[in-house]
Amino acid sequence: MEDNLENITEDEAELYDRQIRLWGLDAQRRLRAASILLIGLKGLGAEIAKNIILSGVKAVTLMDPNMIDEEDQMSQFFVSSAPVGQNRAVASAAPAQLLNPMVKVTADASNPSDKEDEFFAQFDVICATGCKTSLQCRLDNLCQERKIKFFSGDVFGFYGFMFSDLGRHEYLHEEIKRKKKDGQEKEEEGITITREVTNFSLLENELKFDWKADSPGMKKKIRQTPSAFFITRVYEEFLELHGRRPAVSTMEMDTKELQNLRILVLNKLGVPAKCIPEDFYQYGYGELSPVCAIVGGVLGQEIIKAVSQKDAPLDNFFFFNGVNDEGMVDKISV
Repeated sequence: MEDNLENITEDEAELYDRQIRLWGLDAQRRLRAASILLIGLKGLGAEIAKNIILSGVKAVTLMDPNMIDEEDQMSQFFVSSAPVGQNRAVASAAPAQLLNPMVKVTADASNPSDKEDEFFAQFDVICATGCKTSLQCRLDNLCQERKIKFFSGDVFGFYGFMFSDLGRHEYLHEEIKRKKKDGQEKEEEGITITREVTNFSLLENELKFDWKADSPGMKKKIRQTPSAFFITRVYEEFLELHGRRPAVSTMEMDTKELQNLRILVLNKLGVPAKCIPEDFYQYGYGELSPVCAIVGGVLGQEIIKAVSQKDAPLDNFFFFNGVNDEGMVDKISV
């Protein structure tokens, strides 16, 4: 991407003036050179698309093989008035393009699972939402091999998460230096800029963390891990097994399956039953727009930070639990 940096045009400088003042011309030029693949155009995907298109990246490809359903009309603002049965990506592309005419927005209605590895190599960033864990891990491994920045995330009712793997990521860290005045008060003295490095881990390695390990700090580790991690593992298991999300139309059947999968996940991980409340399923149907906005805001922000190389990235999960109004960054393998 660094080899493809181009000068910002006068029109772009005018449009992105506030952003350039905030994070600098070089950061905006990096954004200007970035091509991003966004998989999944439900409510979360729409929030991410909005944020990255407005930031001024070079191109965004919206990919989703699925059709608009009634739930999408309530949580996905690009297709709120589009007819049920139309492809999500195709229906989203035109309204998404209107957000920023300087960003090339295209739609791809094919299934990402059917794509060869070479297809993904053309992008600088891949963000997968609403995807099976197996597909997330496949894409993450591919991205780390090709030095592509990888993100994933999903929202299940009140619960949501995001994951990032930037490989070996360099970024600029700004720190305001202050000096004491009159012994107590402090005033700004200047800004120091340092180049920092963070090394990320693969999603599959994070998910293989041994919760059964007999170590002194394991009980504390379990207690401090966000409950949304364990809860979303149940929904991810459901998606992996059934190829769909729990639905209101099949609530009775899906509730029984979620309760069974709760036991399966607890046994697989070897964590106490209290990690996944018995009534968790009551809060996991559909996509809530506020939760999509929160998780999508964080994910969009992290993509912008990663591409622009400004500020420290989140390493490497963010979890949101709307039941107890908790948002938390965590790295499972630490």
